[in-house]
Amino acid sequence: MSDKKFNVIGIGELLWDVFPEGKELGGAPANFAYHTNFFGGNATIISALGNDEQGKEIRKLLTEKKLNNLISNVDYPTGWVSVELNNGIPNYIIHENVAWDYIELNKEAVTALKRADAICFGSLSQRSQVSFNTIHKALHIVPETALKVLDVNLRQSFYSKSIIEESLRCANILKLNDEELVVLSEMFYLANSQKEACIQLLNQFNLKLLALTNGSKGSILFMGDEISLYPVPKIKVVDTIGAGDSFTASMIMGMLNKKPLKQIHKEATEHAAKVCMNKGGTPNLIESKTYF
Repeated sequence: MSDKKFNVIGIGELLWDVFPEGKELGGAPANFAYHTNFFGGNATIISALGNDEQGKEIRKLLTEKKLNNLISNVDYPTGWVSVELNNGIPNYIIHENVAWDYIELNKEAVTALKRADAICFGSLSQRSQVSFNTIHKALHIVPETALKVLDVNLRQSFYSKSIIEESLRCANILKLNDEELVVLSEMFYLANSQKEACIQLLNQFNLKLLALTNGSKGSILFMGDEISLYPVPKIKVVDTIGAGDSFTASMIMGMLNKKPLKQIHKEATEHAAKVCMNKGGTPNLIESKTYF
C-alpha cells in the first residue's frame, strides 16, 4: 500500500457487462480505478452515462464502491456489452452509439487532470470523434511528469492504425497482450520475435515501460535495458474479466511508489491472478479467500 495518495485518472468507457445470468459493472477505466484504490491510490473515473435507469444504477454502484467519478450526463443510452464466457474467457459484443461515445470534460475534470500523477486510457473509447477529442485533450492537460498509460485494449473493429499511433505518441507506458502485439507488429512492421518487437515499440515511441501479457504463459516487462519475466500462478480461473486492468493498476502504483521492476511485476501478476479467481472485474478481494 502507498503512503502517498497518488492521484490517478481512468478515462474512457463506463458500462454494464451483461451476462446471460445478470450484469456487472464494466469498462476498463472503472476496473482500473477500483484496483488503483485497492493499492492506496486516489482514483477518479472520467466517462459518460445516459440519463436512464441503467446510468442511475451505475452511479449508485460507483458510490457503493467508493469510486470518485466525474461523469458527463448525455442524451444517449448508458453503454452495455453482451458477454459470453467460454472456459472463463470472455467474448464481447460491444454496442455502439452509447453514452461513453460522447465524453466531455467539465471544470472539475480539468482540475483533477491538472493534479494527476497518472492517467490510463485505451483505444476502444476513442472509436467516436467526440471521445477521441476529449481523451487527447485530457492527455495534454495532465502534467508533463505524469505517467500516461495506453492499455491498448483492442476490441472488435473499433481501432485503426491512426488511433493507435496517435495514442502511442501521447503515452509513455504501453500495456498489451500477445494477440494485440501481433496486430501492432503488422501495423508498424515490427520484428517477428516478441522480444524484438517490444523493444522496437519501446524505442520508437520513447516509452518508459512496456508490459506484454501472454495469458497462461506469463508476462514480460521491459523498462530501459531491464527485462523481467514472470509466470502465472497455477490457479482455478473463474473468469478473466478485469485481469488486465488490475495488472495495469498494480503496475502503475508500483511505478509511482518507485518499487524495483521485479517487485512491481510480481505484485501485478499475483494481484491479477486473484482477480481471475473471482467473478467480475471489481471483486471484493479483501473478503475473498483466494490463495495460490
